[in-house]
Amino acid sequence: MLGVTGSIAAYKAAALARLLVEAGVDVRTILTPSAERFVGSDTFAALTGNPVQTSLWERPGEVVHVRLAREADAIVVAPATANILAKLANGLADDLLTSTLLEATCPLILAPAMHTGMWSHPATRANVASLVERGAHLVGPTVGPLAAGDEGPGRMAEPEEIFSAVAGAIGRARDLSGARIVVTAGPTHEPIDPVRFIGNRSTGKMGMAVAVEASSRGADVRLVLGPGTVPPPPDADVIRVSTAEEMERAVVSASTDADVVVMAAAVADFRPKTVAQGKLKKEAGLPELHLEPTPDILGQLGERKGERILVGFAAETGDLEAAGRRKLAAKHLDLIVVNEVGRVGTGFGSDTNVAMLIAADGSDEPLRTWTKSELAATICDRVAAILART
Repeated sequence: MLGVTGSIAAYKAAALARLLVEAGVDVRTILTPSAERFVGSDTFAALTGNPVQTSLWERPGEVVHVRLAREADAIVVAPATANILAKLANGLADDLLTSTLLEATCPLILAPAMHTGMWSHPATRANVASLVERGAHLVGPTVGPLAAGDEGPGRMAEPEEIFSAVAGAIGRARDLSGARIVVTAGPTHEPIDPVRFIGNRSTGKMGMAVAVEASSRGADVRLVLGPGTVPPPPDADVIRVSTAEEMERAVVSASTDADVVVMAAAVADFRPKTVAQGKLKKEAGLPELHLEPTPDILGQLGERKGERILVGFAAETGDLEAAGRRKLAAKHLDLIVVNEVGRVGTGFGSDTNVAMLIAADGSDEPLRTWTKSELAATICDRVAAILART
């Protein structure tokens, strides 16, 4: 499904439609009323060989948006204007395209196109972050010439780049179908007293991105969720936990028949040996806090790995590769994601990770900046490839 919205970049959507058709893809097009001011329906009908949809009301008695959403293996919106991004982020459905998108559960690829000021505006940035967090794949925008003689970030990606993203989404749309995957997300909170705890800055964003990606590719996902700040997908099979001990019990139980375990949670390494029954009072002076290690959940899974695929995460502030290789070997992992933490723009709470992937089969990915959705997609690519070999 190709959604075209009102931007001067709409002419590029015609080139994208041709690329898709030449690759053997059955392309159905929805034009918004604004898009029709830039490019005509007849253009896409001629290129795709299919009638173009423009209105919810073209076929009285038929729920068009539901049919279109269920027929689609992937949906790409190119160009995706600031307006359509705002509608999608906030769940608005006031035309055929937005109604179809709100109903659809297939992969969604967005190719933004707008002026630099609109792309940089905090509202747009927040909308994009929300969409990416929910599993949308972003292509572009790039830096280049814009309408009205301007130049800067906001130019729609070229049709060839968007085509590659769509082809990838279609190719992997159901490649995890039937796989049973356990994903952990968020921190653990180890209580000191009834109101205080030892924890970390994890929000659960990374684990949630993996769960959303795996589910969209057909996996049966069980999400073991610590007390993070990111809400789970509404249809997720969620097991909520608070402490490392609770997470241990939940993961061991959930992974009994699992094909894959992805340990994205930031489990606390230490906990207080004793928990005060009442709130510790400031006037009583500094308390003595004695710590003990929490259960090594990933280590336990590695010791009885069997045919199960294990993916681990490591948050490091230095010497990332050496630390990752040690953990990969010690825990008997198939893959480990080593994140750089401790600075702005990566790790806990960020929408991006500076990370490398180290694989048991040697197919490593070098350190670079990823969006969490990109990283989740790559993890699922690796898992699907291993499953296909077994």
